[in-house]
Amino acid sequence: MSQLHIYHDKHPTELLFESSEPAAIAAELEAVGVHFEQWQATKELAANALDSEILHAYNNDIIRLKQLGGYQTVDVIALRRGNPDAASLREKFLFEHTHSEDEVRFFVAGQGLFCLHIGSKVYQVLCQQGDLISVPENTPHWFDMGSDPEFTAIRLFNNTEGWVAKETGSNIATLFPLLD
Repeated sequence: MSQLHIYHDKHPTELLFESSEPAAIAAELEAVGVHFEQWQATKELAANALDSEILHAYNNDIIRLKQLGGYQTVDVIALRRGNPDAASLREKFLFEHTHSEDEVRFFVAGQGLFCLHIGSKVYQVLCQQGDLISVPENTPHWFDMGSDPEFTAIRLFNNTEGWVAKETGSNIATLFPLLD
């Protein structure tokens, strides 16, 4: 179930807002320029579906987003439970950073926690199967995939270089709850 928790950035234990209702999540995020929506596959996907099958199942939504956002590159990334590199992969995203392009992710399966530092608030968005989030360029954020991640996600990029992060130097990501 998708979830949104909003905290004051100086008080990580003070919950200001909480919802698992997709429409409420979308409305709260839209108010700060973050896009959130849910997609449905056009056909049933097997657990071991090929990247091409995944992209085909969501092709209509991908085309729509590419046209709206000018995205040039689309790919699929997947991590399975028990990955021996899970700890180092998790650490790669657990610091506050920005990008010079939107960070667009759609969760085909599994989950991930996006933590957005906007103004004086931290928006923690638990994205699960069927959720799309688009974090605008230059928005400070971090991402947690959990200690034993399992997810499949479609990624859309404006540039052909893929994921490029610029560290903010803040330690804020260490102050807020993460996935187990």
